[in-house]
Amino acid sequence: MRYAEQLRYGELHVCHDEKTGLRAIVAIHNLKLGPAIGGTRCIHYAASDDALRDVLRLARGMTYKAAITGLPHGGGKSVIMRPPGLPDRGPERVALFERFGDFIESLGGRYLCAEDSGTTPDDMDVIATRTQYVLGTQDAAGSGDPSPFTSFGVRRGIEACVKERYNRDDMKGLHVAIQGVGKVGYYLARELHQLGVELTVTDVIDANVRRCVDEFGATAVAPDEIYDVEAAVFAPCALGAILDDRSVARLRVDIVAGGANNQLAEDRHGQALLDRGILYAPDYAINAAGLVNVAMELEGYDADKSHQLASGIYDNLLRIFAAARENGLPTNLVADRMVEAIIFD
Repeated sequence: MRYAEQLRYGELHVCHDEKTGLRAIVAIHNLKLGPAIGGTRCIHYAASDDALRDVLRLARGMTYKAAITGLPHGGGKSVIMRPPGLPDRGPERVALFERFGDFIESLGGRYLCAEDSGTTPDDMDVIATRTQYVLGTQDAAGSGDPSPFTSFGVRRGIEACVKERYNRDDMKGLHVAIQGVGKVGYYLARELHQLGVELTVTDVIDANVRRCVDEFGATAVAPDEIYDVEAAVFAPCALGAILDDRSVARLRVDIVAGGANNQLAEDRHGQALLDRGILYAPDYAINAAGLVNVAMELEGYDADKSHQLASGIYDNLLRIFAAARENGLPTNLVADRMVEAIIFD
């Protein structure tokens, strides 16, 4: 548990239910600012240690995301180790998420779950039959799929990066390379296309790539080739830990700004980006709009207000960039210090 100590935890809760095949972990990182909010990830993990490491990093990121955006919430996350053969719909899936809802209810409101990789608004509706501590449902009080809001916030974040790096208020004609165009990445591609941006895209699912080629005139490249694309912006929108020694050395961009969580394999890769003259938008600062959107449900959901609050990502990033520039520090370190002054004082 040394890794958990390094991340300054927190609570860990585990559920194993043989009847439904549910194996789940909830990590609650910090509750100083209020109840924790964080998505529920349901993906295949090769080993339970991989699931544990993932949920620990993700929950910490949610704490930092809430704090940097001024939300009155702590950070948490949940992962479900997806059982082999679990269908995308049907009674077997319903039973698993009902049991997961019971698990969330047992935590007494310290953690509110929402959609994430491998889960859907339909899954949130099932969870809601067993607990009130779920967000992103499709009923009148819910906000549904958070992906379009997350992509809107990422687009505003990219605009802030373009302002910082090029002193430009528009993005027409710029080239953005997007890694992962399933959900957030697809909606981001749509946002950028409408602004006249040239797109290069990749994804491990061919159909996702073809959709962007057909709808937005994007150029397609193989997954590993995305790091070699010469562009203004590299936008990681798939899973995390993709910025490591090898990939950072290959980048041919001025800016890294995308919707993925935990983009840096290690904190030191923020310095590696700075050393290469690449502006990095800290992931939890740029991708916070999805959290802002679901958190709105707790005070009465208003889509217009969610967009207004999410647009604040632009000014938030400019504040981080200014402090990093003035102090000669990597942006991820500056953002971390801002958050830690709030939650660990």
